[in-house]
Amino acid sequence: MRQQTRRHFFVDCGLGIGALALGSLFGADGVANAADREAVLRSRKAVARGNSDPLAVRPGHFPARAKNVIYLFMAGGPSQLEMFDFKPRLQVYSGQPIPESFIKGRRFAFMDTFTRNPPKLMGTSRRFAQHGQSGAWVSELMPHLSRIVDDLTFIKTAATDVFNHAPAKLFANTGTVQFGRPSMGAWVTYGIGSESSNLPGFVVLQSGPRGPRGGAVNWSSGFLPSSYQGVPLRSGGDPILNLATPEGISVERQRRTIETIKDLNRMHLDATEDPEIATRINSYEVAYRMQTSAPELIDLTSETPETLKLYGVEPGRPSFATNCLLARRLVERGVRFVQLYHTDWDHHGGPGQTINRDLDTVCREIDRPCAALIRDLKARGLLDETLVVWGGEFGRTPMGEIRESIGRNHHIDAMTVWMAGGGTRPGITFGETDEFGFAPVADRVHVHDIQATILNQLGLDHFQLTYRFQGRDFRLTDVGGRVVKEILA
Repeated sequence: MRQQTRRHFFVDCGLGIGALALGSLFGADGVANAADREAVLRSRKAVARGNSDPLAVRPGHFPARAKNVIYLFMAGGPSQLEMFDFKPRLQVYSGQPIPESFIKGRRFAFMDTFTRNPPKLMGTSRRFAQHGQSGAWVSELMPHLSRIVDDLTFIKTAATDVFNHAPAKLFANTGTVQFGRPSMGAWVTYGIGSESSNLPGFVVLQSGPRGPRGGAVNWSSGFLPSSYQGVPLRSGGDPILNLATPEGISVERQRRTIETIKDLNRMHLDATEDPEIATRINSYEVAYRMQTSAPELIDLTSETPETLKLYGVEPGRPSFATNCLLARRLVERGVRFVQLYHTDWDHHGGPGQTINRDLDTVCREIDRPCAALIRDLKARGLLDETLVVWGGEFGRTPMGEIRESIGRNHHIDAMTVWMAGGGTRPGITFGETDEFGFAPVADRVHVHDIQATILNQLGLDHFQLTYRFQGRDFRLTDVGGRVVKEILA
């Protein structure tokens, strides 16, 4: 780590680590090094000076190309070989055993199925074609996305370290498989705050038959102050649970109650200088403003029929399409980081997981809304300042996996991620996998590289965005990561 150039955001921005970190730094033996003590004391003094808004906008390490992020997370591991990574040789050798050199010493999520039935290569039944001036290969599963490929930046060689769902999602979102670490959205809002005063800086939207495996740890603030955690927002009914004013409580009475609580918290803050109390003060204020702003956000009556049709939104029906439209409305209102989770991408071949039927269903659910989001942002002049990212926790194997039908196993060596806007180079494909789509032969991009690149576009150096916890400086990319400059404009 860059010992000479690194600077701590919690010192520079007046966001002390407070009681949470003090407990870990001074522990039972009361020992901490001089640097830790100095950082804590400086941060406590900054809080005492009255900097009580943890989500206030702050400058990054250098000028940013993007102001906001919309992260479209396809939970379950979408099959790149059915959608974006066309492999003619895989078609030719479909049904033949994969050469042992590919899989020797490798581990997969369900080794027992490969042990019972030696893995054979499996081609795809989907037709592929090249689209746009860029000539990007996209299958028939994505007819709407195929029309906007010249606005997209494809990464064909994304790789991860983890082959089981919950830890792989955690790794993609927090940079580690260990619980208690901050998610990407938390790091971003910790680093540069949010331009929205009436909504959270980090919002989570979910669709599909269930939530993502791992749940809230994927959008946790970890050891960062809790102001930076993701806030789940519902697209119907009460946008946020327990936000509405209780029946029988007048607006004036609620306001007086909040002011009294604020005064008591301020007294406690002055006495203890604990920044978590500043977080609590800010949370009450934001929640009060959200009683108006959140219902207005999900009220789509102001959207034109043409816009609703573009996304495929059915008013009153929660869906990924509705969440994509809400994502656009959120970044319009200054929300810094919006993450959409859409589940059911796990196509092993079991019931509900067929690659020749159930994959079609989930692709139809996301194809039009994803394309509409890019088009809508572009038409409104928002795409240049909004970085859109699409991907899952891992890819799928070029070998078939035999269950009730044939599907594909989890695969960590290659998956497709695409980006749009936010200073990326549109209309390019970066990286190349081998003839079967098993592993990169050029330009491998690790999950930490993707995280570093996202931070970079927001004006944040992933080496410098650190937080001292338990005597160590932590960062999103752990001890790895590089900015993929080749995909940047």
